[in-house]
Amino acid sequence: MRRSCTGIVAGIAGSLLLPMLAAAQSDAPLSPWKYYPEEARANEGPGGPAPVRDITGTWLGESSGGGVPRLVRPESPPPLTPMGQQLFDQNIVEGEGVSVADTNDPHYRYCDPFGFPRNMNDQIRSMTIATTPDRTFVMLKFMNIWREIWTDGRELPTQFSGRGPDVHDPTYNGYSIGFWEDDYTFVVETTGTAAETWATETGYPHSVEAVVTERFHRSSKNDLTVTTTMVDPELYTRPVQMGEVYFRWSPRQTFFDFSCVPSTVQQYLEEMADPAGTGAEP
Repeated sequence: MRRSCTGIVAGIAGSLLLPMLAAAQSDAPLSPWKYYPEEARANEGPGGPAPVRDITGTWLGESSGGGVPRLVRPESPPPLTPMGQQLFDQNIVEGEGVSVADTNDPHYRYCDPFGFPRNMNDQIRSMTIATTPDRTFVMLKFMNIWREIWTDGRELPTQFSGRGPDVHDPTYNGYSIGFWEDDYTFVVETTGTAAETWATETGYPHSVEAVVTERFHRSSKNDLTVTTTMVDPELYTRPVQMGEVYFRWSPRQTFFDFSCVPSTVQQYLEEMADPAGTGAEP
């Protein structure tokens, strides 16, 4: 039975995550299954014009506790091919009427990495962007993930099976190239992402050949949006709008650690989720 996910914070994600250090300052006893957001505050107001061709720094997302607006979620229902529908139907999503004991989400069950592009549209807490002469790095707070985006003019790889010098193994984050479309829009194209991951928290599938395009647009010093589209002809009848994520400049530029710990996940499943039984409320 498929239901749209109501969000990890509203459901069980806090139980999978380490309590934040800020919460430790309280004298009250802390439950290991409660979510404690850090004290994050985003800048108010426009903050002046955006710098030219610069998106570096630390940015707060919708789940940071910084009062950032919610993202525009991926389109629903997705425009699936018959093969895409078959794979989609196999993914059991935690949410209304579906407990953690019922889901087959590999992240919920085993703390497996989200993979890309899910890690850019689920658990959006904060990210730090850094640049070198030939690469841009996007570092995501949730799961301590870093993405490598090449800006040296190379082409995206196209071969992900067999052997040979041009064959690339699929990876959780795939292979990315980036370029400036204009002075305020950085475009990233990614392919070669491991097909066993979900593209969204709602269970959208993807193939290893899927090409995902992100547009990082900085409209002011304090405002950044990331708009994402996925092209995957094997599984979708047309390009899929993967939504838009809003970020606000972090004045403290602090990048917190926020991990999913496999042993904690297993403890939660054994003590709370699985004993609740199939069909239990999340």
